[in-house]
Amino acid sequence: MKIQIINGPNLNLLGIREPTIYGTEGFDTYITKLRELYSILEIEYYQSNVEGELINKLHEVGFSYDGIIMNAGGYTHTSVAIADAIAAINTQVVEVHVSNIYAREEHRHASLTGKNCKGVLTGFGLDGYRLAIESFLK
Repeated sequence: MKIQIINGPNLNLLGIREPTIYGTEGFDTYITKLRELYSILEIEYYQSNVEGELINKLHEVGFSYDGIIMNAGGYTHTSVAIADAIAAINTQVVEVHVSNIYAREEHRHASLTGKNCKGVLTGFGLDGYRLAIESFLK
């Protein structure tokens, strides 16, 4: 089974960015743990701060992978284009947010992308990515 994780803007700074919100563990460390925990899976990781590059990655893997886990970061709340890209592909997407978007500023309460996803996980820290993998294994 092939799973693609796609992280959007500013998520390259996990572990150092606002640790009270996002924690102190970097994603490079966390992805290593995920790959060890799910050694039977092929877990790929991609991060970009550029909206078009995220759309290109969705198009690239969205017809051949078994699942996509996406944290579009701030684009979750603003990008009709990413929402359309998710709707256009065959592979199911689980939206993940490290923080609870509903416990933050009001503009973060709306997800344009979530309506086109299999499900949305928010507020479970980095463990949300593991929970998303579990949803594909069920």
